[in-house]
Amino acid sequence: MTEQTSKPWAGRFTEPTDAFVEAFTASVGFDQRLFRHDIAGSKAHAQMLAHIGVLTDDECQKILLGLDQVQTEIESGQFQWSVSLEDVHMNVEARLTALIGDAGKKLHTGRSRNDQVATDIRLYLRDEIDAIQVELTRLQTALIDLAEREADAIMPGFTHLQVAQPVTFGHHMLAWLEMLLRDGQRLADCRKRMNIMPLGSAALAGTSYPIDREFTAKLLGFEGVTENSLDAVSDRDFAIEFCAAASLLMTHLSRFSEELILWASAQFDFVDIPDSFCTGSSIMPQKKNPDVPELVRGKTGRVNGHLISLLTLMKGQPLAYNKDNQEDKEPLFDVIDTLRGSLKVYADMMATLTINRDKMEQAALQGFSTATDLADYLVRKGMPFRDAHEVVGKAVRLGVDTNRDLAEMSLDELQQFSTVIDSDVFEVLTLQGSVAARNHIGGTAPDQVKAAAARARHRLQTIH
Repeated sequence: MTEQTSKPWAGRFTEPTDAFVEAFTASVGFDQRLFRHDIAGSKAHAQMLAHIGVLTDDECQKILLGLDQVQTEIESGQFQWSVSLEDVHMNVEARLTALIGDAGKKLHTGRSRNDQVATDIRLYLRDEIDAIQVELTRLQTALIDLAEREADAIMPGFTHLQVAQPVTFGHHMLAWLEMLLRDGQRLADCRKRMNIMPLGSAALAGTSYPIDREFTAKLLGFEGVTENSLDAVSDRDFAIEFCAAASLLMTHLSRFSEELILWASAQFDFVDIPDSFCTGSSIMPQKKNPDVPELVRGKTGRVNGHLISLLTLMKGQPLAYNKDNQEDKEPLFDVIDTLRGSLKVYADMMATLTINRDKMEQAALQGFSTATDLADYLVRKGMPFRDAHEVVGKAVRLGVDTNRDLAEMSLDELQQFSTVIDSDVFEVLTLQGSVAARNHIGGTAPDQVKAAAARARHRLQTIH
């Protein structure tokens, strides 16, 4: 196959592009991943041109068949990408023209690379969001499965990383799930706002041809067309919004990672991350390092950085299109790849995670995690909460001095702090009694966890 190197815009220029400038300004090295969407957009554009009579039916058919061949060549690895043709659009068009002749030269009628690339990116990102949602749903489902299975497993709940109150492991998993459900909603909102077609805006002012934009939009699955051509070719809000949603999602995964790393340590020993998601040490044979959560935690900074890059890229640009916008693709592509990979590995990992119930329960017995339950008990006996708080504080002080939990003290010892304490106090000082008492929507009681997990599963099934 002969490589096509002539530039479609060369007529204006009297000397060739400097070789270094040509390489410096080219984007084909990274934007070639848009080829399927570029070809899909070109097919729809050709059909629209035939629909309005700019192309004959024969010319349109030649273009469609030629584009199919170009796609086959690219997918099979036979296609020769040319840096001198700058980008994916000109590479595809040049090869199409080489295959079918003058009909290929007519394809670009009524459009510009400005509205073409804006359309390609939206088509590409739309598909990627759909693929990301699949991986996100897998992870959400894994968390629901864990929550149902471990609905009554007791662990310490923390504030300030200090033992606060006992909670169930299932309840903790559903806290993670709530974050991910919001992430899914944000991605869906982003997709909806993005799914508007800029094609037909041409370079910046529209085109003098009697194009039918709604016809093209319907072929490409867009919900509508952009209202202003200046904005349409220069808008990258949708990419920034996606990266913002991705940054939040990765921040949530980073928080999960921090907890898993702590929980998998010998000091906690709450969970066991399967060997297939860990690595060893080159010098310390006993080590089992939680590399997957550590790496996801690290990659969060990478995604956050790309968000800032895109915001900075756009902040100084006047209307309409500027060459700066070529720099939108590499950050966006890397965010997509990083997010998809992180979600996939997390879904696989959480589906096989196991927990150490005994270790978690023993940890929940430390740090006086049922102190609030004792205060609530005193309030139910008629004591003002602030007085109850002081009474329990004194009891905790005794526990600290004697290295005993509240449940390990005798009734006589507890009664020295308040005479309203009776033998029924020990029912509220157990871990099981503490979590069972939180029996309301949003609470940590096992029955509530199971009900919440069932509701969450129904929500996912309804969405998908």
